[in-house]
Amino acid sequence: MLRIEGGRAIARFDQLVTEEPLEIRLVAGSERAVVSKTLAVTMRTPGSDFELAAGFLFAEGVIGSRDEVRRIAYCPDPGEPQQYNIVNVELKSEMLPDLPLERHFYTSSACGVCGKSGLENLRLRHSRLDSDFRIPAQTVAQLPQKLRAHQGLFQQTGGLHAAALYDTGGNLLAVREDVGRHNALDKLVGWALLGSRLPLSQGLVLVSGRASYELAQKTLAAGIPILASISAPSSLAVELAEEFNLTLIGFLRDSFNLYTAPQRIEFDRLP
Repeated sequence: MLRIEGGRAIARFDQLVTEEPLEIRLVAGSERAVVSKTLAVTMRTPGSDFELAAGFLFAEGVIGSRDEVRRIAYCPDPGEPQQYNIVNVELKSEMLPDLPLERHFYTSSACGVCGKSGLENLRLRHSRLDSDFRIPAQTVAQLPQKLRAHQGLFQQTGGLHAAALYDTGGNLLAVREDVGRHNALDKLVGWALLGSRLPLSQGLVLVSGRASYELAQKTLAAGIPILASISAPSSLAVELAEEFNLTLIGFLRDSFNLYTAPQRIEFDRLP
C-alpha cells in the first residue's frame, strides 16, 4: 500500500483482517435418510466457527439448548479436502425444524439478520430479565481499557470487532473477535452454549460496535442482564431493552450513558 503523510507517498506493508464466507447447514435424520438445509451464509473472520454457528442458531431460536445438537463439524465435500467455509450442525432430531420462509437467513459481516423476527416473536420466546447482577460504575468505566489489552488481532489490523464477557468484579471471562460485530457476539454465545454455561445471568457483555437491535436480541437470548457498547445504541435497541429489563449502556469510555434498567449499576446518587 501507499501511506500518505504530509503530501508524500511512502510504500509500506499492512496487515489486513481476513474476511471469508461461512455457510451454516442444518443436518437431521438417520444414516438411511439424511436431510440438510443451508440456513445462513455470513461473512466472518475464520476461527471459532463452531461457536459462531451454535451461537447464531441459539440466538435466532432455531435451537433451544445444547442437548438438541449431536455434533458440529466442517463439511467434507466428496473427492475434495475438508471445506472449512462450510459448517454442518447435526441435530438429534429426525427432522429439520419447520422454519417459515422469512427465517432463511443470509447475513453479512456488517449487518444483522435480514428479515429479523419482530418484537412479538421475542415476547413468545423470552421473558423479562430478573437477574440480580450488580456492578460498580467505576468498574464499568474501566472495561474498554481491559478489552483493548485482550484484542490481539485488533492490535495488528485495527479491523476487528470484539464481544467480551465480564463478571461483577470486572474480570474477563471470555472474549471473541470477528470482522462483524454480530459474529463476535454469536461466537461468545456459542462458547457459552457449547460449554453448558447458559444462561449468563451473572455477567456483562461489552461490544466494540454500536448497540443495535440484533445485538440486544442476542444478549437477551443468552440471558445476559447488561449490554454495554463503546458506541451509540439504536432507538429500537433501547425499546427492546426497556421492555425486557435489559440494562443498556452506550458511549462507554471513561464515562457512559445509562439508558435502561439502572438498578444493576452501583453509583453514588441519581440526579
